[in-house]
Amino acid sequence: MNNVTVLIIDDEAPIRKLLTITLESNEYKVSQAATAHEGLMAAANHPPHIILLDLGLPDESGHDLLIKLRQWYTNPIIILSAQSTEHDIVKALDNGANDYLVKPFRTGELLARLRSVVRTSVNNDESPIINCNDLQLNFGTRTVTKNNIAVKLTATEYNLLALLIKNEGKVLTHHYLLKQIWGPSYLSQSQYLRVFIAQLRKKIEVDANKPLHIITESGVGYRFI
Repeated sequence: MNNVTVLIIDDEAPIRKLLTITLESNEYKVSQAATAHEGLMAAANHPPHIILLDLGLPDESGHDLLIKLRQWYTNPIIILSAQSTEHDIVKALDNGANDYLVKPFRTGELLARLRSVVRTSVNNDESPIINCNDLQLNFGTRTVTKNNIAVKLTATEYNLLALLIKNEGKVLTHHYLLKQIWGPSYLSQSQYLRVFIAQLRKKIEVDANKPLHIITESGVGYRFI
C-alpha cells in the first residue's frame, strides 16, 4: 500500500489527525486540506489516488466540491460525513462518489472500503476476464461461469451483472442502475431492478435469500462484493 496516496478534505482537525495516524500506520501516504478551496487546489496540484471528502465544509458544500472534482478527477472519492439522510447519501453517490461512510465510523470499516476502491482502480485497466472468488466474467465472450460451470444469463442480466462487477465495492444507486441498463425513461421503474436482481441472485448466489455477492444498501441501491 505504500504507493497509495490519500487526500483528506475535512474541516475538523481532530478527525484529520485521527485519519492521518490510522492511514499512515497502514502505509498510506496522506495529505490534508481543511476547506473546499484548499482541497480543490491540493487535488489539482498533486492528484492523489483516493480522496476522503467531508460534506460539511466551511467555505462550500462538499456536494458542490464533489461535482467540481468529478469534472476532471477520475480516481475514487469516498464521502466521510455526519450527514446520514438517505437524500444526502443518494445525492453524493449520484454525483460520482464511490462510497459513503457515516460518522462516527469504525476505522476497520474505512480501511476495508479503501482496499476495495484500490482493487477496483487496479481492475479498471479492463482485463477481459474478471475473477470474483467462485465467479468469472469474460468481457470478450460475454460469458459467466460459477465454479467453472457456465451460468446462462439473459442479455439484460449479463449487462446488469457486468456493471455491478466493474464497480466492485461501490454502491450503485437505483437511479444509476436503471439509467445505465434501461435508459433515462425508466428511472421510476424500480420494480424492473428488483426483479432482475432477484433473478441474478438465484443464478449466482449459493443462497439467494442470504446473498454474499449482490448486497442491498437499503433505500440506496446495490453493492457487488
